[in-house]
Amino acid sequence: MAKVKVYYDQTGNTLTVWFDNPQAEYICEETGDEVVLMKDQSGRVIGFEKLNFTVASSGPMQIAFEAVSA
Repeated sequence: MAKVKVYYDQTGNTLTVWFDNPQAEYICEETGDEVVLMKDQSGRVIGFEKLNFTVASSGPMQIAFEAVSA
């Protein structure tokens, strides 16, 4: 099973999610929705960053994942 890495920067208000090795990042592409896509050299999306992300409560953030078979 692949690992997904999730980082929340409370000071910078960003949520970063990696589907692959962050070292493989080759280029970033900003969308119009305050989302930055990180891509590898072949153009495959390996992560994304959501800008201006805030959590409503001060408690722990809960994240749920669901695997979908192709």
